[in-house]
Amino acid sequence: MSANEERSFIAVKPDGVERGLVGEILRRFETRGFKVLALELTHPSEQLLREHYGDLASKPFFPKLLAYMQSGPVAAFVIQGKGAVKIGRAMLGATNPQDSAPGTIRADFALDIGKNVCHGSDSVESAEREIALWFPQGIKSYTRAVDAVLYE
Repeated sequence: MSANEERSFIAVKPDGVERGLVGEILRRFETRGFKVLALELTHPSEQLLREHYGDLASKPFFPKLLAYMQSGPVAAFVIQGKGAVKIGRAMLGATNPQDSAPGTIRADFALDIGKNVCHGSDSVESAEREIALWFPQGIKSYTRAVDAVLYE
């Protein structure tokens, strides 16, 4: 996989969907130059969420997290491009919106860590695991002419 083919998983959480932020968040990634490979509005099952957030299962807030993530639809999507994981995380901002830099998605649209609008993969390995979880049917890539002006 070349650097331009790096992928990341992004999810607009139920609070972001409820507030009508899916289009704005997606627009930011597309405007930056990332290619959207998959997009689905879904109601995640408890099993999917337990697998996705398995590393947090022992935390006291875990039951509340599961309830929150099942409280409404989630817009799950996959972006592809150079630095998708690192840049994607930077665009989202710190997990706690109070610590997010101005201009990031969480700084612009969230106030509380428990309702922080979105999720983004924290490593290439996590991204591939999350993509396989949320899109078990697989995803297909495609070629864009614009990539010739985005990459050296």
